[in-house]
Amino acid sequence: MTMNEGMRRDWKEGDAIVGFVAHTDIWWLSWLRPGFRHCFVLVKEADGWVLCDPLSHQTVVRRWPIPSGLGTLVWLHENGYRLAVTKVREAPKRMAPFRLYTCVESVKRVLGLHNRWILTPWQLFRYLIRQG
Repeated sequence: MTMNEGMRRDWKEGDAIVGFVAHTDIWWLSWLRPGFRHCFVLVKEADGWVLCDPLSHQTVVRRWPIPSGLGTLVWLHENGYRLAVTKVREAPKRMAPFRLYTCVESVKRVLGLHNRWILTPWQLFRYLIRQG
């Protein structure tokens, strides 16, 4: 789903916005595709959004104070983030594939994705856009 489609959307609990970040302070992530060096996820709850931002030194989980999905999308877009609108899925009732703890792996777990071949933010973005 594109951002324009997301702006016209009626947001429900379990909807999610995955944000992709162009910059990083970690030099060894510079090999990742420009524009896709980090990712985070916002999940819609009844009274707002919850942010899960898996950083290299800690995972930030907090309420996102913007109650409107439209306001959230506009703010993120205007601040240079690439966005993919999706939803939290029911994960298969088996152990997820073993992977290093990365921002991509953390976002995949929040979304209920067990695709072992999604390793980079760019691959996650392409997968989510293709899934609609």
